[in-house]
Amino acid sequence: MRFIQNQYNEVMPKNKLLFCALGLLLPGSGLNVFYLKGLSNLWAWLHMLSLFLGILGVKLLIASDMSVALGWVFAALGFISIEASLLTTIVYGLRPDEKWDAQFNSDNGYQNQSGWLVIICVIASLMIGAAVLMSGLAIAFEQHFISQFEAARKISQ
Repeated sequence: MRFIQNQYNEVMPKNKLLFCALGLLLPGSGLNVFYLKGLSNLWAWLHMLSLFLGILGVKLLIASDMSVALGWVFAALGFISIEASLLTTIVYGLRPDEKWDAQFNSDNGYQNQSGWLVIICVIASLMIGAAVLMSGLAIAFEQHFISQFEAARKISQ
């Protein structure tokens, strides 16, 4: 089903603030996509699976002193899921209310009136997304250069 229906078989309206809050507070979980598209959405399930694999990858990396390649692949999947969720929050949060209502509330006539809370969610998503991106890149480059130094040390001995 595209929309959630209540016990009286009425279509429930989709609120932009709730979507943005789910994307900001639970990034990568896919709950914001489940809210919009329903439980049958493949992308939401892939988000959830990627986040789970990312957590598993980080645990592998911590346990192996950052040396397991599979841990890096899994951590990258979780990283991509979190970044995609935050980017989706920004894109949908900045969408005009008329366009949002035409796509998600056309069956029930509900009119969104997003205010400053949606903009605050978008700003926070941008800040957190940028921080996660920079942190991920810094860790990846650091580990790359450490491995290069270790390889050069082995060659010189």
